[in-house]
Amino acid sequence: MHELTVTEGLLEIARRHAQSAGAARITGLYLVVGEWSSIVDDSIQFYWDFVSQGTSAEGASLHFRRVPVEIVCLGCGHQYHPEGDEFACPACRGEQIRIAAGDEFYLEAIDVEPASVPSVGTL
Repeated sequence: MHELTVTEGLLEIARRHAQSAGAARITGLYLVVGEWSSIVDDSIQFYWDFVSQGTSAEGASLHFRRVPVEIVCLGCGHQYHPEGDEFACPACRGEQIRIAAGDEFYLEAIDVEPASVPSVGTL
């Protein structure tokens, strides 16, 4: 259910940036979602269709880019993608690690339709 709150936040951020850019409407949002984030794409899409109704973002497309998990061994500095439930470093078997990627969630970009520009008369 936390996806509803997250989706409402996305709408607010997108609307605020579109308004400051003088855009007429929002046509697309580009989201970056880490493999280990708790975000479910289908839930965000479901709630988006609901919360964007009647706003400048109604009908906007959501584009999801999934980021795989990447871990850094604090012992030897090796970067790797864990397999299954094995998190120890494959290079040195160290268990002191840091997640370098894969737990993020953010709005990367917004596509907007510019507000109509008044036509200039002929000289």
